[in-house]
Amino acid sequence: MKLEYQRRPYRPCVGIMLINSNNQIFAGQRIDNHLEAWQMPQGGIDEGEDVETACFREMKEEIGTDKASIIAIHPEWLNYDIPEILADKLWNQKYRGQTQKWVALKFTGTDSDINIKTHIPEFSKWKWISPQQLTSLAAPFKREVYENVLNVFKPYF
Repeated sequence: MKLEYQRRPYRPCVGIMLINSNNQIFAGQRIDNHLEAWQMPQGGIDEGEDVETACFREMKEEIGTDKASIIAIHPEWLNYDIPEILADKLWNQKYRGQTQKWVALKFTGTDSDINIKTHIPEFSKWKWISPQQLTSLAAPFKREVYENVLNVFKPYF
C-alpha cells in the first residue's frame, strides 16, 4: 500500500438502509461492477448539505423514489477503505474510501415507485433481500460496515 494512498481522507457519504413492509432491505447491483456484489444505496454528501437532505437526494438519484420515512440514524460515522487500485480510478485519486452516516428508512411506496433507470444509473438490477443475506452479498471491503449497520438497526426489521 502506497503511503500517499494511506494519507488520503475519507469521502463524506450517506448510506441508505431502505426497509420494506416485509422487513426486507433494498439492494442493487452496481452498473459498473461485473461481480455478483450487491449494495444498499449510498452517495456523497454535498458541501453544506445535512445527512437527511443527502439521504433523500441520493435515494431519488439512485432508485428514482424518495417515498420513505426516516426511522433511525446511526450514531457513528463508519469508514471503509476502497481497494487501492479502485481508489486510484475514483474521485481524481482524492480519497482512500468513504466515511458514512447510515440512515434506516421505512419504504412507504410500492415496488412500481422504484426506477433504477435514472438520469445517471447506478444499478443494473435491484431486489429486496433479507437482513441475513445482506453481508454475504456485499463487496468484501463493505462487509464490516454492513455488519455494524445491521446490528445497530436490528430493532427496525
